[in-house]
Amino acid sequence: MHDGLVADKEELNRQNSMLQVNYIRENRDQVIERLMVRNFKALELVDEVIALDERRRQLQTESDSLAAEANAAARQIGELMRQGRRDEAEAIKARSGGYKEQQKKLADEQAAVEADLYEKLVLLPNLPHHSVPKGVGAEDNEVVLEYGHRPELPEDALPHWELAAKYDIIDFELGTKVSGAGFPVYKGKGARLQRAMINFFLDRAAEAGYQEVQPPILINEASGFGTGQLPDKEGQMYYVGIDNLYLIPTAEVPVTNLYRDTIVRESDFPIKMTAYTPCFRREAGSYGAHVRGLNRLHQFDKVEVVQIVHPDSSYKVLEEMSTYVQSLLQALNLPYRVLRLCGGDMGFTSALTYDMEVWSAAQKRWLEVSSVSNFETYQSNRLKVRFKGENGKTQLAHTLNGSALALPRILASLLEDNQTAEGIRIPEVLVPYAGFEWID
Repeated sequence: MHDGLVADKEELNRQNSMLQVNYIRENRDQVIERLMVRNFKALELVDEVIALDERRRQLQTESDSLAAEANAAARQIGELMRQGRRDEAEAIKARSGGYKEQQKKLADEQAAVEADLYEKLVLLPNLPHHSVPKGVGAEDNEVVLEYGHRPELPEDALPHWELAAKYDIIDFELGTKVSGAGFPVYKGKGARLQRAMINFFLDRAAEAGYQEVQPPILINEASGFGTGQLPDKEGQMYYVGIDNLYLIPTAEVPVTNLYRDTIVRESDFPIKMTAYTPCFRREAGSYGAHVRGLNRLHQFDKVEVVQIVHPDSSYKVLEEMSTYVQSLLQALNLPYRVLRLCGGDMGFTSALTYDMEVWSAAQKRWLEVSSVSNFETYQSNRLKVRFKGENGKTQLAHTLNGSALALPRILASLLEDNQTAEGIRIPEVLVPYAGFEWID
């Protein structure tokens, strides 16, 4: 469906060394060019990283040379002592007494430079794939395809928040009383429909070869750093200060971290996992009609799919994952479109992202319900997710993930698009899970 994504040899070399210092140093101009596609402003970081790496390597050379001198002096002293030439040995020992102090000074400076280098590196986002269009925001995204027919509703059609109140299936005010805005309470058939969608999505994922896991929904800093939420999205995550833990923004984080600091067998690929979790996002600064009802929440349910794969196949897998997510939307009979995100609208860790949006007939606008992304080696470099290739060399794997699916806006579109004078018709594939055909 999406052409031009099979990487050539040069592209694969780029992927396999993504944002590692050696690659940045050896491909400075290309790194800057790709960061400009992202509309990344702090381009001076590239030269700062290169300069710090050069200083680190100089210090290492000086340290190695000093250590060699110290070892040679120690051997000479030992030899002179064995020959009974104590005075000569003591003279050399006196001259070489400053080695330890010099080595400590070099080690301290090297540690400081490495810490500074690390702080600069984590501020650099992933480099976008060559197919990613240059752009600043959502208006620059490319529409790859549009599927299905948008339903024509009568003039008196209701948006989902009014339908929720009419049929008493979601209570936004009650959720505000208990927690605050953005925490709805699902009731009766609304709650059962939520559970139906979760089970449907999980069953479809299992049929597609994904192993279901049930991960923790609280993560430590190492997990947040490994998948790139920290330090980039720290302000968007709920923090449990007393335990230094974060509530997950998506199941991608704990699921991908299951393989942190792991060397897998090449024969294990593809590693396919799925998980249902509640997700938590502060969504600071989100106000207005576009976030009304289920359009944007602080807590929501989502089924996620994650793959860890061989670098040679990751873009083929990305297409397969995109097609899989679309199959869920087709099964629900929801009109949708697929977008290729421009550089300025992509997530910090992504090399290429497709967004799937469903048509909200009552709101007359598109609602994002899934993002499917290839992170290439960006996450695996942080996570140290590796495998041994046929040549015995240890390499970084590629990681991918996708929403399959996020429930709130799916539910919003299902309610709006399927409303009739008699009630709301439930999509046929969900009836066996929900146990009812109508909300009336």
